[in-house]
Amino acid sequence: MAAPPVVQARNLHKVYDTGTVKVDALRGIDLDIHQGEMVSIMGPSGCGKTTLLNCLSGIDDATEGQIIIEGQPIEGMSDNQKTEYRAKRIGFIFQSYNLLPVLTAVENVELPLLLGGIRLKDARTKALEALSWVGLEKWESHRPSELSGGEQQRVAIARSLVNHPAIVFGDELTGNLDEETTHQIMELVLDLNKKNNQTFVIVTHDAAVGEMAHRVLKLRDGIIEKEYRPVPIG
Repeated sequence: MAAPPVVQARNLHKVYDTGTVKVDALRGIDLDIHQGEMVSIMGPSGCGKTTLLNCLSGIDDATEGQIIIEGQPIEGMSDNQKTEYRAKRIGFIFQSYNLLPVLTAVENVELPLLLGGIRLKDARTKALEALSWVGLEKWESHRPSELSGGEQQRVAIARSLVNHPAIVFGDELTGNLDEETTHQIMELVLDLNKKNNQTFVIVTHDAAVGEMAHRVLKLRDGIIEKEYRPVPIG
């Protein structure tokens, strides 16, 4: 029997109400994402890409519909439960890296582990291992200002993977990078996805990045307009 999807969305709606204007950001999305898949979400600005990512990860609440992650309906979780679940089972990679400038690379990577209650010695060991995954073990003592944009994003990726999350969400993770560095970062993500069988869900406006995924979802006006599988990777 096939394993159930790691992420399920059913009849997903998100309405933003300013009091004078209502915006239907998501309009009845149905979606299954399976373990080990890399899925890219693409579409024009304002189509609902980031809204969908935020709802799937529990950062934002859907107005209507159901989201199930690893068999758990997230709408039934309290805010504290969602926060704890995200800390333990979900990784995030953002366009802006979100590294703390006063911390070294290894300190940035180990921070979510420390916040989760892991002892400093164990957290440091895990953080160094995660830096080795992205080829930055020799840069452990460097602060973000001493790293290139690509190196900072590698640190951010190591931080997102350090707790071995079931799902990694990326929002324009190569948006601040040049073409060569973008390709290097995506090759790294693909390699980690293949080695660790981790699920990646990536929002991007870059067609070259989107086409590297196993499956592409094209959004328009809050609905999935098109879904397809690019030419197989590798």
